[in-house]
Amino acid sequence: MMSLSSKYQNCPLCKGASKLFFEDEKFVHYQCQTCRSVFLKPELRLNAEDEEQRYLNHNNDINDVRYHQFVSPITNAILIDFSSDSVGLDYGAGTGSAISKILSDKGYTIKQYDPFFHIYPELLQGSYDYIACCEVMEHFFEPRREFEKLQGLLKPGGKLYCMTELFQDNIPFSDWYYKNDPTHVFLYHADAIAWIQKNLGFSEFKIDGRMITFENI
Repeated sequence: MMSLSSKYQNCPLCKGASKLFFEDEKFVHYQCQTCRSVFLKPELRLNAEDEEQRYLNHNNDINDVRYHQFVSPITNAILIDFSSDSVGLDYGAGTGSAISKILSDKGYTIKQYDPFFHIYPELLQGSYDYIACCEVMEHFFEPRREFEKLQGLLKPGGKLYCMTELFQDNIPFSDWYYKNDPTHVFLYHADAIAWIQKNLGFSEFKIDGRMITFENI
């Protein structure tokens, strides 16, 4: 098979040196030697039109109880940690957000932003008690810039709730379903979560399965 790749790339998150990690007919991935995350070769990312079409194919029925259950780690945490007087942001809300539906039905104020479907740049000038970022961070072309932005949107003591599937060293990558979505361009290792907390202004982090919580200083 003819190689599509160069041997090295710089990590989009921590800028660490990265080495060729995986290559097949569709994908070329590198692994950062610092934060240990795995990322898609930038030249293989979808263009904006194809990326949007991929998201339009998602079946996001905001009334589906299975969807509600899937996002429940985030919604339950917000309901415990914050009152309805708090203001939140659903960052990367997509075509339909069960998180916003659940919280709004309980009297919470949560605003939706998405670069394709809820294009309200003025929301990125505000400040929020909490931010929900469900199955979004793996789509970041520039994860460092995105997390710097999210940290800057949080009020002191605010929390960022993320859900994604972390890459682990024991995962047989060639068979891992999560890499097969072409919009999943950055696959975080737990070391990357620690790096984000240490370097991008968060005071604490917690990993609980797919759920990652960052607390603002």
